[in-house]
Amino acid sequence: MKPKSIAFHHFGCKVNFAEASALSRQFQENGFEVRDFHIPADIYVISTCVVTAVAEKKCRAAIRQAHKINPDAMIAVIGCFSELKPGELVKMEGVDLVLGHSGKFRLLEELNKLFQPDSNYHGGIAAATETSPDEFIPSFSFGDRTRSFLKIQDGCDYFCTYCTIPLARGRSRSDTIENTVKNVREILNNGIKEIVLTGVNIGDFGKGNKQSFIQLIRELDQIEGMNRFRISSIEPDLLSNEIIAFVSESKNFLPHFHLPLQSGCDKILKAMHRKYNRELYASRVQKITEVMPQACIAADVIVGFPGETDEDFSDTFKFLEQLEVSYFHVFTYSKRDNTLAFRIVESVPDKVKKERSNALHKLSDEKKHKFYLGNRNHEEHVLFESDNSQGFMHGFTRNYIKVKTKFNPGYVNQVVKVKLDHLGIDGVYCMNPILNAPPNREGILPPSLVGKADQGVGFEIKNHNDEDEP
Repeated sequence: MKPKSIAFHHFGCKVNFAEASALSRQFQENGFEVRDFHIPADIYVISTCVVTAVAEKKCRAAIRQAHKINPDAMIAVIGCFSELKPGELVKMEGVDLVLGHSGKFRLLEELNKLFQPDSNYHGGIAAATETSPDEFIPSFSFGDRTRSFLKIQDGCDYFCTYCTIPLARGRSRSDTIENTVKNVREILNNGIKEIVLTGVNIGDFGKGNKQSFIQLIRELDQIEGMNRFRISSIEPDLLSNEIIAFVSESKNFLPHFHLPLQSGCDKILKAMHRKYNRELYASRVQKITEVMPQACIAADVIVGFPGETDEDFSDTFKFLEQLEVSYFHVFTYSKRDNTLAFRIVESVPDKVKKERSNALHKLSDEKKHKFYLGNRNHEEHVLFESDNSQGFMHGFTRNYIKVKTKFNPGYVNQVVKVKLDHLGIDGVYCMNPILNAPPNREGILPPSLVGKADQGVGFEIKNHNDEDEP
């Protein structure tokens, strides 16, 4: 019997999300009912990640969960884990099909083979004989969020010593400007208000086809009707002053930058094979703040890289403490097979890694709170999403400040002008015209904290959630 329903679950980066969303639409167009992953379905598709050991653990747990929900379901595992460790996955109970990056876009075709009544095809290690493709396959999301994640680039040529992504996704390649413009118009025609340009190394856009990232964003800036383009993570050495100046003058590209730092110690940056030093990184941040004082600047930091001493970590902490960044994501180093860092003998004890991680999380919270307060009393345009969490919905300003209000279906996927004057106990700005809250914040804060939240007294700010990161 031909299957009727399918459920998707993705882990890892926004590239994975864009690709899984594109595959989901393909199945819908072919008559499948796309269901929530947590309910019974005929087929489960799990798009995997191998950035850390924790990511791999979550992928295995999702496979077990799908098999438990419906033991008779077909389970297909795709993505980075499938590319690097297909043999490990195919041995897991319930797994019927494993497709790496060069095979996942044939998912519909491969599953159809499995369901042919007279077929001898049994799936298995479909990724074992594949190599990462030279071809770029565009993907974008819509239908499940008010923002669309548009993949413009894939793969990486940097080969940082801790990273398996070049092994999993292959060499750097990208779409053309012409096709990217075409995809943007299609996204726009589907009512999406914001597009996030994403990829593995988007600053490398156009490599090999005589185009460049600055040429792309200039072209996109001319498209009528799309007023919110957001640039996802871009390497500091590829973020030129020209790009920064362009964003500062554009009405359509948002003042939000995500610059992976990884370490504030030059010795560790060199050991990681990063292509910049902390001086260059600081100059990029300084340039952004000069021309866009209210811009959001996020960073990524790795703690516990092999050989990182207390002094090295202190260098990183002090560097971040003085740097005008808005917040940062903290990652604990995880050994990855077939990377150069895997061979480094000196390791950092888990207890020390945890202490360093906690210290940076706390510093990030302080940075984020300071950034939010620095925008207080500013008028901003918020794009509200469709979530309804305990009667509240959320949205983001142009510079990625989170705002909440009581759920109002009329605000879904709408840009609303608000004044950032009421910071709640959860560290999120409250849209008071809908909350009907008086100036003393009654109804938002406990009486003991009324008037104190804006001074940072007595309340906790949770660390920025990676799921919110574009």
